[in-house]
Amino acid sequence: MELSSVSPRGTRLGSLFLSLALVFGLVGCEGDFRPKADGPEGEITVVMDSSYWTGEAGEALRENVAPWVETLPVSERYFQLRHLELSDEQTFERVKDLKNVVIASPLSDSTNETSFLRQRLSDKAEQAVLDGQTAVISKPNLWRRSQRIYYVPAATPEALAQTFRTQGEEVQQTFKEVTLQRMKQNMYEEARRSAIEDTLMNRHGFAVNVQHDFQLAVDTTTASEGFVWLRRILAKTRREFFVYYAEDVDPDQITPEWIFAKRDSLTRRHLRGNVQGFVQIDYRRSLETEQLTFLDRYGYEGRGLWYMVTPVDGGEELRPIGGGGPFVTYAFYDRSTDRVYMLDGSVYAPDYDKLDFLRQMEVMARTFRTAEEARSAEDRPVASE
Repeated sequence: MELSSVSPRGTRLGSLFLSLALVFGLVGCEGDFRPKADGPEGEITVVMDSSYWTGEAGEALRENVAPWVETLPVSERYFQLRHLELSDEQTFERVKDLKNVVIASPLSDSTNETSFLRQRLSDKAEQAVLDGQTAVISKPNLWRRSQRIYYVPAATPEALAQTFRTQGEEVQQTFKEVTLQRMKQNMYEEARRSAIEDTLMNRHGFAVNVQHDFQLAVDTTTASEGFVWLRRILAKTRREFFVYYAEDVDPDQITPEWIFAKRDSLTRRHLRGNVQGFVQIDYRRSLETEQLTFLDRYGYEGRGLWYMVTPVDGGEELRPIGGGGPFVTYAFYDRSTDRVYMLDGSVYAPDYDKLDFLRQMEVMARTFRTAEEARSAEDRPVASE
């Protein structure tokens, strides 16, 4: 067993992952016939002694691995956290079945969690941690398929809390990525609306994966713009997804201000309710934007809340008329088509937690591909088994 990289305490702590050989050999993804991991997608099980879970280390984990998401009608933690202690063999067997697990403990203690981690560290790795080096050890598919396990040892309780402060965000990002990957498999394992996908590709030069119960509500183009609106309406929930694109637009035009103004103009025109109501961003609540690389393209992610409004006496003043929920928007420039795209997913689910529904919109956005990318995927050789 060996350290892939180390960071002495007191220096600038970067992303550190300890790559450890598994105690027993595991087969690769191909030909892996073990059961899939179990548990809710948005849940992480934290295996930690209760004294640390209720203390500084547990608080640092909650703040950095599962922070509050404020751009929802009612704030939710990005992941639901479930706490367990390794009290007996039966608990350990339950942990081995789960999708997302963090096992954390200071090596200075004598808890069952500490013993578990010590048994899985080489003498060299253990000494490095005791000397003050931080460690976050990723264990994908350790006991089951579609599983992400993290070992987080530290020298002291204080060092354990510091590890979560400095590296918790990266742990969160990894859990987010694997969660969205698993959701993509589940969302599209049933029949897809291939006819709609083909229509999008043939008419607009792009497509997204369309679940079997989505409907195409609007499909319109002008000389330089296009707009497509997809809807999934169930008895108590509604999901809306639209794609807007504009040709010959300066990529520098993509700013947070432009994104929200453009969204409002599009929803006012297309996402209308009964009477004279339409969808508008709720500027009374916080909005968030993040500059990022989306599907290998420069762009922004925006998040906030929407609600239904109507003009007061036909004027410019707008009055809320009910309804609302969260949205997530991706705006980016695609060089191959010389287009600016906006992909937007929104949720209406008054009787449910909203975050899982919003993740579905993220997954749908990530299936976006242009005609050129679709052709490249078709030409790619299939890996032999």
